Amino acid sequence: MSFDVKNAIETGKTVLGIELGSTRIKTVLIGEDHVPIASGSHDWENSYVENIWTYSEEDIWKGIQDSYQKMANDVKQQYGVTLQKVGAIGISAMMHGYMTFDKDGDLLVPFRTWRNNITEQASKELTERFNYHIPQRWSIAHLYQAILNQEKHISYISFQTTLAGFIHWKLTGQKVLGVGEASGVFPIDLNTKTYNQKMFDQFNDLIAPNNLPWKLEDILPKVLVAGENAGVLTNEGAKLLDVTGELEAGIPLCPPEGDAGTGMVATNSVAKRTGNVSAGTSVFAMVVLEKELSKVYSEIDLVTTPTGNLVAMAHSNNCSSDLNAWVGLFDEFSKAMGMEVDINKLYGSLYNLALQGDADCGGLLAYGYLSGEHITHFEEGRPLFVRSSNSNFNLPNFMRVHLFTALGALKMGMDILFEEEKVKLDEILGHGGLFKTKGVGQNIMAAALNVPVSVMETAEEGGAWGIALLASYMVNKAHNESLEEFLNQKVFAEKASMTISPDPKDVEGFMKFMKRYSKGLAIERAAIENLK
Repeated sequence: MSFDVKNAIETGKTVLGIELGSTRIKTVLIGEDHVPIASGSHDWENSYVENIWTYSEEDIWKGIQDSYQKMANDVKQQYGVTLQKVGAIGISAMMHGYMTFDKDGDLLVPFRTWRNNITEQASKELTERFNYHIPQRWSIAHLYQAILNQEKHISYISFQTTLAGFIHWKLTGQKVLGVGEASGVFPIDLNTKTYNQKMFDQFNDLIAPNNLPWKLEDILPKVLVAGENAGVLTNEGAKLLDVTGELEAGIPLCPPEGDAGTGMVATNSVAKRTGNVSAGTSVFAMVVLEKELSKVYSEIDLVTTPTGNLVAMAHSNNCSSDLNAWVGLFDEFSKAMGMEVDINKLYGSLYNLALQGDADCGGLLAYGYLSGEHITHFEEGRPLFVRSSNSNFNLPNFMRVHLFTALGALKMGMDILFEEEKVKLDEILGHGGLFKTKGVGQNIMAAALNVPVSVMETAEEGGAWGIALLASYMVNKAHNESLEEFLNQKVFAEKASMTISPDPKDVEGFMKFMKRYSKGLAIERAAIENLK
């Protein structure tokens, strides 16, 4: 490192990023060269309570505080310094979902995450009214569904936000969202970089017969773009974040963003004709568009970059959860046989076996639907593995089919962009847990999308690093310096990456698998009905 890390920490020249993902809360401290110098994490899982996927407020703050403290302890152990101030802070979390509060700031109903496919009626009606696709995950779909269901709490709503917006509000007192995150709340006007006023009016007219004591503009957060100041850490916020009381108040915060936006930043995919794919608990691909799509597609979400450029997003609720469960089963088998196998070695060994399987998985079929899947129109999840009597059933094909099916729904969405809309990409940047085993996830993704897939050396840093970069951009950008320029010149100029091009045989094999996948959807639907 070309700077004095200890001095940077003591003088507050570092930047902090925190992201709440689906299975992990991560805190990253970066130095003046934008390289992480300390980190901490906290593992957590959502709960399924009364048919709702949720995380409790207690778990949210417990997780944030634990992740932060582990990072602070890492600073102390490495550099002998107590962390008391930083140059800026950024908060990120899983996009979408539903959090509503009354006038006293109390949560009205448990947090409804992106994983809930319970807003189909609202999604369809709003899409038709706006002539703009409103996914089930979006905050406005959750709100309208609650109104359709005549839920008691809707009359008491004073504020609605996302998980990132909630945490930012509690730390700063500011009810704001970054435009990328806000685009998962309500459609954005690309010219004004804020909510679409015409659609605001349409929504207010739609709900007028309910005689609610608020209009939509009264309850949603203000929209900000990357680089704008989004408030400062209050005394109460500092105590919430650092229970030891060491962290000082007054630190500026950048606009809170969702994990989609931070993924774009972390892969330097915010310019037009760039794209990235994040693959973990869920999988989503983001393509920054050169022009608007020709029509509305239920499989494609339209969101924005943190600077407000239009992005086409293909999002599948399910990716690695069922795959992880199978790896866990093999781990149990190993222990039952008296073998203690390192979990990372187990993943690596099983994933690499998938590359030895038949190109089309030997005729095997699987659906990793742990939760509902909107692209293929499933409200509930039922993981399913199917084979015929003449399938080539072996371990390489078994692992290969579960890696293939993790991308099945995503493939259906991306085919719309590539085949219907003729969107062009030179490559796509990958990040997330699926790419942790070197080369495997890239090979499978390249086969699925038929596009070269690159993974940067910083891919494992993820969204916490991405939001830290946005916080750094806010305080360190030059006059009139765009986010694209900042990332290209000051962050990624010397970052190495590895690219894997699609193998024609693997591409053909994935296409054969997808024919089975599409035909077998009826089997999956029958399985859900039989197990109800």
